This record gives sequence, structure tokens and C-alpha cells, in this order.
Amino acid sequence: MSADMGAVTGPDSPARRADAAVAAILSDLDTTTGRGLVVDSPPGAGKSTLVVKATGHLTAAGRQVMIVAQTNEQVDDLADRLATTHPDLPIGRLRSTAHVIPPRVERHATVRADTDIDSLRDLPVVVSTAKKWSYVKNTAPWEWAIVDEAYQMRSDALLATAPHFSLDDSRALFVGDPGQLDPFATVDTDRWTGLTWDPLRNAVDVTLAHNPGLLRHQLPVSWRLPATAAPLVERAFYPFYPFTSGTTEADRTLTFGTVPHAATPIDAVLTKAAGTGWGYLELPARHTLDKDSDVAEALAATAARFLERGVLANGTPLTADRMAIGAARTLQADAVRTALAARGLAGITVDTANRLQGREFDITLVWHPLSGRQDASAFHLETGRLCVLLSRHRHACVIVARAGIRDLLDRHPSNRPVHLDVPPKFPDGWRAHQTVMAHLDRPEHRVPALARQSRPRTP
Repeated sequence: MSADMGAVTGPDSPARRADAAVAAILSDLDTTTGRGLVVDSPPGAGKSTLVVKATGHLTAAGRQVMIVAQTNEQVDDLADRLATTHPDLPIGRLRSTAHVIPPRVERHATVRADTDIDSLRDLPVVVSTAKKWSYVKNTAPWEWAIVDEAYQMRSDALLATAPHFSLDDSRALFVGDPGQLDPFATVDTDRWTGLTWDPLRNAVDVTLAHNPGLLRHQLPVSWRLPATAAPLVERAFYPFYPFTSGTTEADRTLTFGTVPHAATPIDAVLTKAAGTGWGYLELPARHTLDKDSDVAEALAATAARFLERGVLANGTPLTADRMAIGAARTLQADAVRTALAARGLAGITVDTANRLQGREFDITLVWHPLSGRQDASAFHLETGRLCVLLSRHRHACVIVARAGIRDLLDRHPSNRPVHLDVPPKFPDGWRAHQTVMAHLDRPEHRVPALARQSRPRTP
């Protein structure tokens, strides 16, 4: 047996560590005397799989379970996975009048969808969004609640949902990723800063503030992130949540088809990304507005070249639907879509970090949030935004940005205000960005791009 095989199948292999962590969580579901458990997870560690297993475990013991997710897409995914994994388990899908149940859920005879909780209350499991749960009135509380993507849930949504698991013997399982984007609001929330029920705090932090003795677990393995990505993502965004990749470098390979390598910066960054998992295409330094046509064009050209070169991901041809391009701003995503359309490319997902959260692709391309900026605002330094952008890929990630980001960070040290009774967020965005840039600046990742030549004027 090779050393790599030993790492995969040995007594301390990622699979065995992950199984042991899940077994400990399921055991605590049976024995906890507190109000519940919190499970922290790195990207791609199997949060949904845990929710499905926990649901099966609790219902097998005769417990009724309500499941809270944050979006209809998440709820439908859970309903589909629950019905597939537990084909004999009756499941209620509580929906709004405006939501249409997708075919992947409708195909399961064991899933009953309705807008009225009274017709679903007798079922072992009912799953819905936090918003829909907040409208449910006059029904008996559940024995168990499972809150999926709990770090995306604002505390005011938890306050509206909590009465449904408010009995003295009710328990809750909170599952989420602490490194993802924090909840946001479109109104000023300074008046609540420092209060334990601050509506902008996430559901986990508020729950722990009122229940400091709650049991906590961590999922130790990311099955999405390759071995080339997990160390950087852990170091930059999860210094207190150690985890490893569930695969070795040999398990995730990118190779090129018959189209030959060209002596261009884009082909050079493709080669580095295929070999090391990271590529950094650095455009010439320049202060720009948020919408930078050069960055948008470079991202579109890089995506097009990946497809032109016939890249194979573990021997399977890369298709447009397995690629994504992420940006911080909607107008940046729109600029990339326009550049892709001009090249006749369709099928590549282009969106902001908020909308890419929870999704995964073989290859991702990222418009760095600080590219071309004169300052480092709180929005662009947001830790979760960069974390989401750099943790969606299974094989490789290419970052495109203008030179000068490290100088920008040095000129704008972290100045996040300190408030009484507000635990400091660590790592903060400034530190996370510095860690990432120190990694990308290495010669095995960085490719300087030449300044674009201006077109000669037509006489």
C-alpha cells in the first residue's frame, strides 16, 4: 500500500475522522440535557448530509422534527435528499402560495406539500424556510428543530421561529459555516449594537450568548476543497476550526486537451492553476471604478480559454455549467456576463458571493474585491465575502485583479470599531486578505499581465 493510500484508508483517514465526528453528534442528540447542539462546518464538509442523517436518527427514535432553512432552494434540496435517503419517511414541505414545488421534490410520493401547517403537523418531519415558519401560528411546538445554514439566519428570524421549539424539553440542532457571509440588513442597526438580541447577529451567536453551555462540534473534513486549497482556506478564514481536505492532490487532476499551450499570460495562469490549484492573473496597477472593463474582459477570456484548451477534470471534459465567475458587486457580475456574451459563451454561472454561497463547481474565477480600489472599505474587506469566493471550487481557482492590493492593505490597516459587549470577529477581513495575498503572490501562482495596448485611431 502506498503512502497516499495509507493516508486515505488508515485509522486517522479523513473518512474515519468524519464518520467519528458525525457519530459523536448523533450520540449527543440522544443524551444532551441542554437546549441543543451547534455544529460548525468548513466549506463542503457535508452539512446537508449531517442534517439528513440527524433527521433520520431522530425520527427513528419517534421524535417529530421541524427543519428550518434559509431559502426555498435549500428547502427543496433538503426535501429531495431526505426523501431519497429515507424513502419510507413521510415528509411535509410547508410552502408559500407563491412557491412552485420543483419536479425533483414532486417525484417523491412520500413528500406532501401544502401551505397549511395543520395538514402537515402529524408528519414526522416538516421542512420550510425561516420566513414561512414565522407566519405559522397556533400549533403545538416540536420536540426537535434543525436549523440549516444557521450562520446565514438573522437573530430576528430566529426570534420569530423559536416559539415552535420552546417547550422545556424541546431541543435544537444548529448547523452552519462560521466563515461564510454574515446576515445583512438594508437599515441602520447601530441602535442594537452590543445587545444580545441584536437582529443583525446570526442565529448561532445569539443562541450562544443566551445559552453559553450549549454543546459544540466541528466537522473536520472538507470533501469539496482539494488538498491544494484547504490549507489556505483554513489558515485565512478558519484559524480556530481546523480541518483537512478529504482528498489528496492525486485525487483531483486538471489536464489539457490537444490544443497547444500559447505564450500568453492567460495560458500561463491556466498552467499554474492546473498544477497548484491556484492562479493569480495580475493586471497592471490602476485606480478604477467598481466596473473595470479590463478585469471583466480578462475573466471572460480566461474562462473561454479553459474551454478552448479542452480541460479535463479527473479525465472528464470541463463544461460551461461546471464553471463559475464570482464578484463582489452586481454591476461587476453584469460586466462579466456582457463580456462572455460578446464571445458567444453561455452556461457559465456568473454571480455575486451572496448568491454563490452554498454552491460548488469544478473551476471558479474570481474578481478580487479590492482590485483597483483606492481604499479598503468594510464591504470590500468583509471576511465572509472573500471566503465564499475562494471556497466554491473542487479543482482550481483563478483570481484576477490589478496589482497593488498588498500596498493598499498596508495603507489601510484594519480600523473596525470596537463596541462594548460585542465579541471581536477573528480573523478580521484585513488579516484574511493579507494571508490570501501572501499566498497568491508566490511565483508558482502569480502571472503578471501586460498592459493592454490601445487601439490605433482610424484616420
